[in-house]
Amino acid sequence: MASKVDLALHGIRQGLNVVKAAYPAVWTPPVPTTARWSRERALAWQDEVGWLVGCNFMPSTCGNQLEMFQADTYDREAIDRELGWAAGLGMNSIRLFLHHLLPEVPGFWGRLDEVLDIAHGHGIGAMLVLFDGCWNPVSRLGAQPEPRPGVHNSMWLQSPGAELLSDARRWPELRAYVEAVLDRHREDPRVHCWDLFNEPNQAEANFPATATRQKYRLATELLSRTFDWAQQVDPAQPLTAGVFMGVSGSVERCDPINRVMLGRSDVITFHHYSPRRRLESAIEHLSAYGRPLVCTEWLGRPKSPPGLIEVFAERGVGAYAWGLVDGRTQTRYPWSSWRTPGDDATPWFHELLHADGTPYDAAETEAFRRVVVPRTRPTTDLAGAVWPG
Repeated sequence: MASKVDLALHGIRQGLNVVKAAYPAVWTPPVPTTARWSRERALAWQDEVGWLVGCNFMPSTCGNQLEMFQADTYDREAIDRELGWAAGLGMNSIRLFLHHLLPEVPGFWGRLDEVLDIAHGHGIGAMLVLFDGCWNPVSRLGAQPEPRPGVHNSMWLQSPGAELLSDARRWPELRAYVEAVLDRHREDPRVHCWDLFNEPNQAEANFPATATRQKYRLATELLSRTFDWAQQVDPAQPLTAGVFMGVSGSVERCDPINRVMLGRSDVITFHHYSPRRRLESAIEHLSAYGRPLVCTEWLGRPKSPPGLIEVFAERGVGAYAWGLVDGRTQTRYPWSSWRTPGDDATPWFHELLHADGTPYDAAETEAFRRVVVPRTRPTTDLAGAVWPG
């Protein structure tokens, strides 16, 4: 368990990263690559898959990774229906979060195959996320607690979480999980990419009683080892982990974990929730790596509105919006709802659609579709698409 001092130091360190990243991006050269793939192979992959546009997908009837795949809460009908809406918006990929406990769930492998099949039936592939450093550091199989009213992502689970992350002697358990998932899907054409670890050293201020001691150091080490394990499996799809600190400036000047991500990823991925000018600056800077760029998280109103899809389209940068349909994740509410819960009058932060498929903002959704569909959905592919609203 992290002490108050440890949590305070974590917060200070993240603040210093923001300051360090404020240096002009041109002041820092690219991190030397030790990636498995050459730039040429990564660019060939980009030519093969095309412009990837999608969302971070969780069906509206589930609030976290375990609910999505456990038998009692697995909802095939909602997954099929909502991925149909995604296809109608022109999306051709989803970012799908797994969890290290899922292989213990009876029937998990079959359900994962079914989700990938459903997506494929809608012309959608998947970027699979193996680990996650965000939100609740304690996970348990079985019935999950109900979402806290008005609170953003109150059910979401870290993987591996405090207990395993803090005990490197148990990391072979995590290696077995990584190898099992990658080996099973290493040649799977339904899988576009492997995102090894989402925001590994994210702060845990909302969980002071169960937070991870020395999370910065441990998360960096586990990320590096996860790249080692994944490279040994050598899947046919690219490996990546997305930078999320300092992306609009000198991202290389932030915590050493950024240098691991930038130096070892086959394709460069990043998160961005800032306005157009800063997004364009981030894309310009990261383009120096000469590799495909994919923004794996964006769309956080009002600073990062759906209209920014135009920037991604103009630059040929892949783009996965956070969320699709409002539901149990409650990510329509802002991050600040952990301090002040939202209500029905709160303007939406993430998400595009209500649970019945109607748009939160019809003009936003139509503008998004006008940009995306001509680039991702040839007329011959639209027969099974369902237009939201």
